[in-house]
Amino acid sequence: MTDTNAMKGSESAAKEGDEATLLPPVDIYESSTGITIKADLPGVSRDRLTIQVDRDTLTIEAEAAIEMPDGMQALYADLRSTRFRRSFTLSNELAADKITAEMKDGVLTLQVPKRGELQPRKIEVSAG
Repeated sequence: MTDTNAMKGSESAAKEGDEATLLPPVDIYESSTGITIKADLPGVSRDRLTIQVDRDTLTIEAEAAIEMPDGMQALYADLRSTRFRRSFTLSNELAADKITAEMKDGVLTLQVPKRGELQPRKIEVSAG
């Protein structure tokens, strides 16, 4: 992401109790109409995902649920924590009340549009 002051991501992991909370990796793209955020949340279902906006802060919180078949238990796991959390500061040029979210194949996609008056628009020219 280029430094447009539209968003800034937090870079520290949070602690909840004894379990560390992971920062999910994200890709952020900006277009003339807004910002797209793609967050990798492997093992997270929609019902274990919370997205909140409080004033100018967008927060993603999730918990992965790895189901084990009956009678089996994990002997090794690369990730010990299954909690994810990441926060972003939104600039005032973004319409926080119009954010949309889609979850597919472990990837969360958020569309954060720019406020209507800041989006480019085409002006029709009439014959006079």
